[in-house]
Amino acid sequence: MLSKKSPLGLYIHIPFCVKKCAYCDFLSMQASDEVQEKYIEALLKELDGVSILTDDYELQTIYLGGGTPSVLDTKHLWKILEKVQDVFGVSISRMKEVTLEVNPGAVSMDKWMEYQRMGIQRISMGLQSTHDDELKLLGRIHTYEQFLKNYYEAREAGFNNINIDLMSALPNQRLDKYLISLERVAKLLPEHISSYSLIIEEGTPFWPLYGENGAKEKELPVEELDRAMYEATKEVLSFYGYKRYEISNYARQGYESIHNTSYWTGIPYLGVGLGASSYLENNRYQNRSDMRGYLKYASDTEKRRNLVETLSKKDKMSEFMFLGLRRMCGVSMIDFVKFFGLPMEQVFGETLQKLEKEELIKINGDKVFLTDRGIDVSNFVFAEFLL
Repeated sequence: MLSKKSPLGLYIHIPFCVKKCAYCDFLSMQASDEVQEKYIEALLKELDGVSILTDDYELQTIYLGGGTPSVLDTKHLWKILEKVQDVFGVSISRMKEVTLEVNPGAVSMDKWMEYQRMGIQRISMGLQSTHDDELKLLGRIHTYEQFLKNYYEAREAGFNNINIDLMSALPNQRLDKYLISLERVAKLLPEHISSYSLIIEEGTPFWPLYGENGAKEKELPVEELDRAMYEATKEVLSFYGYKRYEISNYARQGYESIHNTSYWTGIPYLGVGLGASSYLENNRYQNRSDMRGYLKYASDTEKRRNLVETLSKKDKMSEFMFLGLRRMCGVSMIDFVKFFGLPMEQVFGETLQKLEKEELIKINGDKVFLTDRGIDVSNFVFAEFLL
């Protein structure tokens, strides 16, 4: 009798951008055509090397992220997806979900048509704002008009599963201005909207300006305004028929991101490419983040990849709670027993009582989930479940 394979998500990192944004701390960079060619060759070698996983895992979702995958010549994306098909013995067209990140200003109608032919099903567009002055401040390469052109081209090419990224809490941003962006995007009726607050990260051009003790730190919205934007997002998108299914993600019925949901539900995932992370057999791994080393050792697992940590049972129980609580449906007490052989109350009883008393979580039958107040201070709530 054949043993059932575990589901697997595949993340493919394309680290190239036309220009790095002022707030971005992702592993991304500008690169010549020559460097891109060498990188794709290394990526294909790495994919060849993961064929040993195919006996134990069934590939279900693919996410091509970056960086800006849409800056690549389509011939490179064809090679990558054809290699995935060969290695995993799957048809791209039959995947549960294949997502491609696209930045406005780095795509054309010809590319949209090529993406359709490749079997890409879902598009994630990094808009961030509908105001050109805010886009310029963020260092984006596109205007709102360019975004609209690209969005309508995607629809014309036949894409019916599109996510749009929005960002709030920008320097000097007013609530009314953010609401305009929110309304404009909602009226376009994309299937999915992700809305995030700007986080000022060390090492980015924004840090000396808006980071701790930065020259323009006071230009960031105060906490009350940030929260007002957060609440407005929920109310406006609910009015337009979007259901919030995760802290920062909203979708029309049936369009929740399958790949991203796997991260919050403990499904194994493989990351390939520069600095990509993987979670396999209770272990977390990360690829080298220096381009020279990655190109040299792409086909050598031991030299390309570092073991970050091996998760203990306690680690996995904590992650079950704080990753699962990101989702509006919460976590299941029955599933906890199924996975760990212990009642949730036995492990986290005092924490559950404390957080429920403080009205940060709610327990309803089998389910434990964050209250609205709990969502506001979610990082504090998650920390309470660390064992």
